[in-house]
Amino acid sequence: MPEIIIGIDPGYADAGYGVISAGGGREKCLAYGSIRTPAGAPAGDRLKTLYGRLKEIIVRFKPRRAAIEKLYFSTNVKTALSVAEARGVILLCLEDLGVPCREFGPGEVKVAVSGHGGAAKSQVQKMTKTLLGLKEIPKPDDAADALALALTLANTRKFDKL
Repeated sequence: MPEIIIGIDPGYADAGYGVISAGGGREKCLAYGSIRTPAGAPAGDRLKTLYGRLKEIIVRFKPRRAAIEKLYFSTNVKTALSVAEARGVILLCLEDLGVPCREFGPGEVKVAVSGHGGAAKSQVQKMTKTLLGLKEIPKPDDAADALALALTLANTRKFDKL
């Protein structure tokens, strides 16, 4: 029986999501997109918007598991802190709705989707398109990244059962 998995690429202004059905030897894309928060709005309002929209997506698709990108340090501390806040809200939403979550670093996603830890973002996007049988590379990039995270969890689960 297929399992529904959601991948989430955390972001404060724009968080990507991708929902797939995995099982039976083939993964299928169910939905993808991004959750945009209103620029200029107070931080609390933006985080509340993120929580509410993500909750709607989870309630609609009922994923059994979630994959989220690990936080990595960037040179822009302000951006890193905002992403960390958004990531916390995402983790809280998943916990509130009882969706177990696994974290993956960018290198793990690259290996799982393209077979090479040094793959370029474009290679990962092309493989995501191919593996899910999509006509075009998902846009925006955050959504493509989220689908790659979901594929990573689906592929990792295969090996976890060994």
